[in-house]
Amino acid sequence: MTTTPRKKKAEETPPLPPEPRLRRVRRWIGRGLAAIAGFYLLLIVLFSFLPPPINLYQMGEAWRLGGISKDWVGWDEIAPAMGRSVVAGEDANFCRHWGFDMAAIREAIKEGSNRGASTLSQQVVKNTFLWHGRSWLRKAMEAGLTPVVELLWSKQRILEVYLNTAEFDEGVFGVQAAAQHYFGVDAAKLTDLQAARLAAVLPNPKEYDAGKPGPFVRKRANQILSGAETIAADGRDDCFEARD
Repeated sequence: MTTTPRKKKAEETPPLPPEPRLRRVRRWIGRGLAAIAGFYLLLIVLFSFLPPPINLYQMGEAWRLGGISKDWVGWDEIAPAMGRSVVAGEDANFCRHWGFDMAAIREAIKEGSNRGASTLSQQVVKNTFLWHGRSWLRKAMEAGLTPVVELLWSKQRILEVYLNTAEFDEGVFGVQAAAQHYFGVDAAKLTDLQAARLAAVLPNPKEYDAGKPGPFVRKRANQILSGAETIAADGRDDCFEARD
């Protein structure tokens, strides 16, 4: 009796070679980066209308100091002079740029310093989504997130979040807590001079005192008062102040 060898099934195909390890690593890195980008995009959308909770820097200060003072207030509960004062003192071209003040950056590079180059939008991104400290990773993430915030948030919202997250004294965060801390009033009742003094301490709130101002704060506050009047007169506050 003779037998014939079985034929291989026509549908059988040789196994595929294993995927190169480098390709798998690249794919997982891509997925990880996409997940991180999606996470931050979700936060940006949520915080366009919800108050951001405590940030990383505030958490660190709360642990170090045993507590912090912070109290969120809406835009309508902040004296108009406060917004103009902060813009005049920190970012006079706030209404004219898309997140980065290129003229200020060029000037800072020329002087070999980063003072004055960081816009309010960049500071909001750092305060809300990232951490303090100088590192290339943080600066790169800040550079990537700032245009997205500018695209999805109004200028008024950016300034509102800034005023509620900025540090005005050690452990004192936000304009409402600062107004109570220094002057015993609500943020809505701040005078032009009080608002200017609060804005004057922002470069170094742990060193400067808005309630008992020294020569630097008094001089800077006077400059901010003048600058706030200027931006109101020439329309550089039009992106966050309603016009009659």
